[in-house]
Amino acid sequence: MSRLLIIGCGGVASVAIAKCCQRDDIFTEICIASRTKEKCDDVKAKLQDKTKTVITTAKVNADSKEELVNLISSYKPQAVLNLALPYQDLTIMDACLETKVDYIDTANYEPEDTDDPTWREIYEKRCKEKGFTAYFDYSWQWDYKEKFEKAGIMALLGTGFDPGVTSVFTAYAKKHYFDEIHYVDILDCNGGDHGYPFATNFNPEINLREVSANGSYWEDGHWVETEPMEIKREFDFAQVGKKDMYLLHHEEIESLAKNYPEIKRIRFFMTFGQSYLTHMKCLENVGMLSTSPMMFEGKEIVPIQFLKALLPDPASLGPRTKGKTNIGCIFTGIKDGKKKSLYIYNVCDHEECYKEVGSQAVSYTTGVPAMIGASLVLQGIWKKAGVFNVEEFDPDPYMEDLNKYGLPWVVDENPVLVD
Repeated sequence: MSRLLIIGCGGVASVAIAKCCQRDDIFTEICIASRTKEKCDDVKAKLQDKTKTVITTAKVNADSKEELVNLISSYKPQAVLNLALPYQDLTIMDACLETKVDYIDTANYEPEDTDDPTWREIYEKRCKEKGFTAYFDYSWQWDYKEKFEKAGIMALLGTGFDPGVTSVFTAYAKKHYFDEIHYVDILDCNGGDHGYPFATNFNPEINLREVSANGSYWEDGHWVETEPMEIKREFDFAQVGKKDMYLLHHEEIESLAKNYPEIKRIRFFMTFGQSYLTHMKCLENVGMLSTSPMMFEGKEIVPIQFLKALLPDPASLGPRTKGKTNIGCIFTGIKDGKKKSLYIYNVCDHEECYKEVGSQAVSYTTGVPAMIGASLVLQGIWKKAGVFNVEEFDPDPYMEDLNKYGLPWVVDENPVLVD
């Protein structure tokens, strides 16, 4: 018998919960907890008659360590799957430490208030030392390594798609195809169309902060930072077609550089249409992407949080999104003394995702890997005391589950490279 506590009930969580319920031999009991318990009850109502998994729901404020500790202590799960906001990662990790329960997430920590003086001091020191200015990085969570080791529990970081599947693709390529990997290009293409003039495919607050920030990539042992959207390439994606893609900073670059020091360069590209970029730039120019609180008619508001309230909920995009995603990695390296290139990728259809679990493909491609990571932890297949990224484990069982549970992958041994 296994018991999993899932914190969060947005688009990704709804997919992960549905996929857990498809594996009721492993996930015998789950508790869905969120600040809005009604959302959890709605998800339970849709699934309970279709699964043997026993589903319960709870109300919790994931910003409160005390509430989290009380919930974990009363429910007594084997693991906590964090599908809340990245702002809440450290609070949930603290609660897991106090209760000695394994922790799993899909995205690394970043602060909600980037003007907080204590955080700002640490951030600015890191910028000088490491050479990139993104608000999110793994150092905060990697610092928990010794605490989790002493507690005898595990933290599995970044089991989404990117990070997550792309990191496992790297481990799989190294294990089966390369003696050394020298170059990695991670390509994230969403060829879907939701019909709105402007909307984001995952949490608007997180998405817009990420896209409007400086880009950066890893090369020859150090970070190279670029202006936002400075580096653009066109790529012909299988089943999607030619798309413009732009270099961004992304967290798996940091963990892959740490865990595969042989890699000379790691880049991350994401596709965007011109309409999206025009809307985003306009919003940025008028201050709507700001994370700094301001007073409006006697009330304090954060502009980007107000914008989030105006934009369509990503969880609502499923029934109107058509097209496909294509996400993968192009590797170049050495095998048996010869240069070799390889492309591993997945294509996911928005409409097929909606038919299966009522979601668009962006939530699906994160929710399925979240379930897979949790299943490997609960089964003890991936199990060590400490803090780990997914590429530090045997990739084979994860890759097998991707094929079984909705994200089949393709290996192209003669790929077109990105210049």
